[in-house]
Amino acid sequence: MNRAEAVPLTTERKPHLPALDGLRGVAILGVLVFHTGHLPGGFLGVDLFFALSGYLITDLLLREAEATGAVSLTAFWGRRIRRLLPALATMLAGVTVLVWAVGPPDLVRTTLDDGPWVQLNLVNWHLLAQSAGYWDRFGAQRVFEHLWSIAVEEQFYLLWPPVLLVIARFAKRPGTWVAVVAAAASIGSLALMVTLAGPGDPSRVYTGTDTRAFSLLLGAVVATEPVRAALARAGTRWAGAVTALLAAGIGISWSLADGTTSRWLFTGGLFAHSLAAALLIGLCVQAPRTGVAKALAWPPLRWLGLISYSLYLWHWPVFVLLSPQIDGLPQTWAVLAVSIGLATLSKYLVEDPIRFRARWARGRRGPAAFAAITAALAVLWVVLPAPAPVVVDITGL
Repeated sequence: MNRAEAVPLTTERKPHLPALDGLRGVAILGVLVFHTGHLPGGFLGVDLFFALSGYLITDLLLREAEATGAVSLTAFWGRRIRRLLPALATMLAGVTVLVWAVGPPDLVRTTLDDGPWVQLNLVNWHLLAQSAGYWDRFGAQRVFEHLWSIAVEEQFYLLWPPVLLVIARFAKRPGTWVAVVAAAASIGSLALMVTLAGPGDPSRVYTGTDTRAFSLLLGAVVATEPVRAALARAGTRWAGAVTALLAAGIGISWSLADGTTSRWLFTGGLFAHSLAAALLIGLCVQAPRTGVAKALAWPPLRWLGLISYSLYLWHWPVFVLLSPQIDGLPQTWAVLAVSIGLATLSKYLVEDPIRFRARWARGRRGPAAFAAITAALAVLWVVLPAPAPVVVDITGL
């Protein structure tokens, strides 16, 4: 790649980059194939999602700060609610009613128990409090367990923008300070993971917000001006080779990693994977004409990326509900087909209309609509009766 092909740094909004949609497509494919039992390290697709979220949100907020000298928290949170809540609420309500109607009693109980915590964006901590290990019981008892990662992202969306607001108000070079703060916090998060990781179940360090924050923060580091400038300089000569090397390393780790036996993941391996993902994202932005970036822009992969949010929401409930009915390879294809179908409906009938066209979701009516949806979900958890607990008669023992 020659110097003329490097993407210039600018404070203006960047054009849409197809490679980032492709990265979302790769991430959701990894998760899907992992959950159907065919790729042991596919769960690392969640880390790719985290790095993408950290990058995109920080890039958006920094550009706003550079243009206006401030960050509007209400506008940011309003956009996040319009983007995320409609599809999530639709899935929560639909799956809950279906499970209540046809699911076994144990599944109904956990669904009604977990739902309010999903709504509060605290389900990762709820599951940890209940000692619901991530690795040892997939496929049986919980349809909302995969939403721990959505909770981590939502907590990041709540906590990180105020930090950027403070930096934007008081720092002369906000990009540099954001890079320093994000890098320091990511190292602290890694240190906490290493400290808390023990020989047993790694669920605490894998799903805890504090020990997973580095995946989002490393994406944030790469979104800052100093790192963007460094990647732009690197893109003049080495971008093609470096992106290929990063992509190969990520692919190898997905094929080798295992959440229960690969202890190296929790002593620096996840950090290294997240760093590689963040650098790959940054290079795809700064050097979109590399072979890797062009491959990621493949239209079917991009389309999967565009529906990836709804696909992530729906795929696990589909797997839990279909797995007792179908086994083997037919199960995999059935899960993929039904999940993609539901995600497509969600994207084009729920997500996009409310995000881009619904007037009631904006302005003064937006908070009222959000409150109404929140209240309706809260009522759902109350009005649906849970099955009676199992009573064991011990009088005859």
